[in-house]
Amino acid sequence: MENNISFKLNFVEVKVAVNPLKRLLDVLREDLRLTGPKEGCGEGECGACSVLIEGKLVNSCMIPIGMVEGKEVITIEGLQKTKSYEVLRESYEEAGAVQCGFCTPGMIMAAEALLRKHPNPTEEEIRDGISGNLCRCTGYNMIIDAVNIAAKRGDGLW
Repeated sequence: MENNISFKLNFVEVKVAVNPLKRLLDVLREDLRLTGPKEGCGEGECGACSVLIEGKLVNSCMIPIGMVEGKEVITIEGLQKTKSYEVLRESYEEAGAVQCGFCTPGMIMAAEALLRKHPNPTEEEIRDGISGNLCRCTGYNMIIDAVNIAAKRGDGLW
């Protein structure tokens, strides 16, 4: 059973004809060809598939597409069109917070969500903000440094 699901994706209205129970992650990757959100665990534990829905960080592998009807969804591809992404990208590069890159889109989405809520976060708030995202390369300290750099560099942006 397919339904027409309409929502705003990366600042543009879209409509997809899909089963409303199909995972948002699968619709993004298979139907809409957005490969930034990645399938890591498929259980909402790793954060590789993180997107923003109505400004809130969510694991797209856990969301049926029917749940986004009429809502705003932003993926890393949409975030790349913003000034905040530019600040985050430069900060991650400067801090060496990108190694293999698999977790990076989800980590940047988590950092964006965190900085929207706490523009000048403490280290504890940063650790909490990225806690739903797993990284096997950096040991997290460089990611924490990157978010700190972004908060300072993007002061007033979030």
